[in-house]
Amino acid sequence: MNNESQKFRKSAELLGAICGGLLISLPAIPHALAQQSTPNLNPSPSIFSEPPYNRSQAPIPPGPSARPRPVPRGEGQMSPVPPGPGARPRPVPGDRTQQPSPGAVSTDQPQLLQPRQTPSATIALTNGTVNIKLVNDTAANVTFQVIGDTAPRSLQGKSNVILQGLKAPVTVTFEREDRGQLLVTPQASSEPGSLEVRFNEATNAAQGRSAMRIERNGSVFLN
Repeated sequence: MNNESQKFRKSAELLGAICGGLLISLPAIPHALAQQSTPNLNPSPSIFSEPPYNRSQAPIPPGPSARPRPVPRGEGQMSPVPPGPGARPRPVPGDRTQQPSPGAVSTDQPQLLQPRQTPSATIALTNGTVNIKLVNDTAANVTFQVIGDTAPRSLQGKSNVILQGLKAPVTVTFEREDRGQLLVTPQASSEPGSLEVRFNEATNAAQGRSAMRIERNGSVFLN
């Protein structure tokens, strides 16, 4: 009886030891399995040190506030653009030559003034009017006309005509019908407000005249 009790006690103690060992080893089994199933991770594997993974990363474009990179001399420079048709040339350093401005007027030479024509005769007008006596001393007929007053008329050779009451200023034209030159001589008459004009043959073209004008002040000009 005692032997059987001892055997039973030993069997129970052995069983308890086995169960206790199993209980102690159970928590360690998942941890060991996890270590075996999960390989060790290398934060810096050797594959990234081999081509093509060993290249440097692409540069990051600068932001809006980044300062521009200085351009070396001769890099990025554009060819000079030729000036347009109306562009003024740029001044060359050291060149003191001044270009004249467009439209500038030089004052080096004085302006030439035409001399005032001298009257061929002077008469005293009567109430601003004048009487003109035309005397044709040539053998050819002379055509005359008071501009704005009369139509062209013919004055025969060796004859005369009187034009009365012409209001100054007045212009009278005359021409020989044979296309010859006329030498015109005006002179004041003895009668107030009267002018006598004589026609003669001119020896050259420079002496020829074809018009006469009387101004309001009585000055008589030939042309």
